[in-house]
Amino acid sequence: NKKSIILPLGQVKITRKVKSILIIVRMNTEIEIWDQSKKRLFENPKIEYSLRSIKSLINSIKFCKNKYPNLNIKTLIIDDHSKEESLMRIRKLFDGNDIEIISLDHSKFEDKINKQKTKETFSNLSSLLQSFEIGKEKGEDLILFLEDDYLHFKPMLEEMIASYERISSQIGKDIFMCPSDYPYLYMNNEKTNILIGNKRHWRTVNKTLCTFLTSKNLLNLYWENFQKTCLDRHDPFEKYINEIYEKEICVSPLKSLSVHLTNINSSYGLAPFIDYKKLWDENK
Repeated sequence: NKKSIILPLGQVKITRKVKSILIIVRMNTEIEIWDQSKKRLFENPKIEYSLRSIKSLINSIKFCKNKYPNLNIKTLIIDDHSKEESLMRIRKLFDGNDIEIISLDHSKFEDKINKQKTKETFSNLSSLLQSFEIGKEKGEDLILFLEDDYLHFKPMLEEMIASYERISSQIGKDIFMCPSDYPYLYMNNEKTNILIGNKRHWRTVNKTLCTFLTSKNLLNLYWENFQKTCLDRHDPFEKYINEIYEKEICVSPLKSLSVHLTNINSSYGLAPFIDYKKLWDENK
C-alpha cells in the first residue's frame, strides 16, 4: 500500500491512501424496473436481483479484505418497504459482515422533495436523498453509492480502491469512479482519456447513473448538486451529478467491474463483453 508498480511503466508512489469506505446500497425488492414496464434480463422477480446483488457485494468485500485487512469497510442498506420475508432472506447473506439495514421513512422528505406524478418516483428520490445525507453524516473517507440491481465481480471493490489510490496519487486530487462500463457512453463520438489503474484500464467519462464512488471531501464540496438531484425528477435524472464531471475527473473501468441488470435493450444497462449468465449463476 506504499507504491503501485505496473510493468513497464515503473512505480507510482501512493500519496492518497484510502483509510475507510462506507458502502450505501439503495434497495427495493418489490418494484421490477422503476419508470419502465419492461422486464429485466433473466425475467426474475425483483427480490432475486436484490439477493444476488447483495451476495456479489459481500463476496467483493471479502476479496478486498485480503489485500486491505486494516481497511474499515462499513455497509448500510437503505430499504424501501420490503416485505419481512424478503428482509429475512437478505439478512441470511450477511455472514458476520458489518452490514446494517435502515428502513426508508418517506415522511422525512415530504417537505423537501417536490410533489411527483407517481409514488415510485417520490420513493426513488427519497432513498437517493437519504443515501446522500447518510454519506455526508457518516462517511469518513470514500463513499460508494450502489443500487440493488447491479451484480459485482469479486475484484470490484479491491480494484476500485487500488486504482483510486494510484490515479488520485498521480493527479494529486480526489476523483469520482463508476464501477460499470455503461453502453450509452459509447453512443456518441466523444473524446476520452485512458488511464492505468491497478489491474485494468480506466477511461474518463462525463456521465454516470447513481452508482458511483467518491470522497467525503467531494461530497461536501458539491453538496448542492447532490441535494438538487433529489428535489425533483430531472431530465436526465442525473443532470446535476453530471454537471460535477465538467469540473472533476470521473472514470469507469474497461472492462466492467459491475453489471447493471436492466432490460436487454437498455443503453443504461448491460456492459459489453460480459458473460451475464455466468455471473448470474455464480451469485445464486
